[in-house]
This record gives sequence, C-alpha cells and structure tokens, in this order.
Amino acid sequence: MASKVDTALKASLAAAALLAGAGVGYYYGVFLPGQASRQEARVLAEQEARQKQEDFRARAQAREQEEQSRRQQAAQQEYQDCLNFAELSYKQRWTASCRAQHDADVAALADCADNLFATEEGCQAKVPVRPERDCALPGRTAQSYSDAREQRKAECLARFQSAQPGMQPPVQIPAQSVPQGSGGQEQGYGQPATY
Repeated sequence: MASKVDTALKASLAAAALLAGAGVGYYYGVFLPGQASRQEARVLAEQEARQKQEDFRARAQAREQEEQSRRQQAAQQEYQDCLNFAELSYKQRWTASCRAQHDADVAALADCADNLFATEEGCQAKVPVRPERDCALPGRTAQSYSDAREQRKAECLARFQSAQPGMQPPVQIPAQSVPQGSGGQEQGYGQPATY
C-alpha cells in the first residue's frame, strides 16, 4: 500500500509542479507581455494627446498672430488713407483758392479792358493775373489751410493709436511748412507745400 501512496504522492507532486509551472509560465508568457503592451499603448496615447494639444495650441497661436498682423496692416492702411486724404484736402483747398483768385483777376482785367481810356498793356500792368494753380495765398489763409491739415493728421494719428495701442504709426516724411513766396513775405503770402 505504501507503493500506491507513493505513486499518488508523486503524481500529486508532479501535478502541483505542473500547475505551479503553468501559473509561472502564464504570468511571464502572457500577463507580463500584455501589461507591457498596455503600458506602451497608454504612453503612446498620452503622447498623442499631448501632441494634438500642442498642435492645436500652435495653430491657434498662428491664427491669432495672423489675425493680429491683418489688423495691424488694416490699421496702417487706414492711417495712410487718412493722411493721404488730409493732404489731398489741403491741396484741393489751396487750388480752389488759387482758382478763385485767378478768376477774380481775370474779371478785373476784363473790367479794365472794357474801359475806353485803358490800354491792354496798362491793364496788364495794373491788374496782374495770378496763376490758376500753385499760387501764393495770403498768409492767414495759407496758415489756416496748413493748420487744418496738421489737425487732420493729428486726428489720424489719434485714431491709429486708439485702434492699435502701443504700436507706432508707419514712418512718414515730415510735413513741410508752407514756404513763403518771393516778395510775398512782406505781404504775408505763402506758397503751397509741394510733395
């Protein structure tokens, strides 16, 4: 009977060793590699999520910079347009005043020529006809036109700075003051600034 117990003991020890080996084999052969692949998958998923977040942040930042650049360019263009309008308005007012002086001089010359006792040369000497464009204007008129232009330019600058705080306007050539005409200094006449 000892041999039967001995055989049963050997068989149960062999079965126990087989079960223990199967458990160890399962742990090292199936469980650990699966856990490592799950860990790798989790790390990769976290890296992908971080990468997507960084990409999204970079795209948002690029869009914001592009939008800011577009706003700055639009503000600079508006500033330039405003300055150009101020200059154009100044020149149109000056030209209109020159034209009015010219028309008045032509009318006075025609009145003089209608006089029976006046000669054409005498009328031309008595009533000089000023040019229709780029003429000398009285000092006060020239100064008021120049002041109005500078005020408009200051308004343009204020509007630009309120639209783009902290940003400097594009570099401008400094406005020239109205130069005095020849001989007009004593009379207070000025010439238009030419650009």
